[in-house]
Amino acid sequence: MRVAIGADHAGFVLKEHLKRTLQRLGHSVDDHGTTNEEPVDYPPICINVARAVAEGRADRGIVLGGSGQGEQIAANKVAGVRAALCNDLYTARLSRQHNDANVLSMGGRIVASCLADEILALWMDTPFEGGRHQRRIDQIAAAERRT
Repeated sequence: MRVAIGADHAGFVLKEHLKRTLQRLGHSVDDHGTTNEEPVDYPPICINVARAVAEGRADRGIVLGGSGQGEQIAANKVAGVRAALCNDLYTARLSRQHNDANVLSMGGRIVASCLADEILALWMDTPFEGGRHQRRIDQIAAAERRT
């Protein structure tokens, strides 16, 4: 899969780690920044990752920050993006099964790299269940078109 990834300064170390994990798992990675731990605003980075997904330049996206909350909010401003904050395995699995999440958000100050690897692998491998969940995704998409 093609994966767009981006982080602010608080998620930089985890981003660099996850880039190696993604490549080891056979995915291609498009890094949208940042390039170091100097303070930087996360919204432009997360929006760029989300646009790459929404426009089909990436199959999935990953946004990282201190908690992952602001990053998720910023990514979700892009129509067609369903960003999920997943700092544990349970929410990672459900975000894919029920919500067809296409952007993963995590907190670099919350999730250790070994757990982040598990979350990432589970999130990448879990399929969307469709069925009754598709109806809800369609309702979200309809609301995006109205706004």
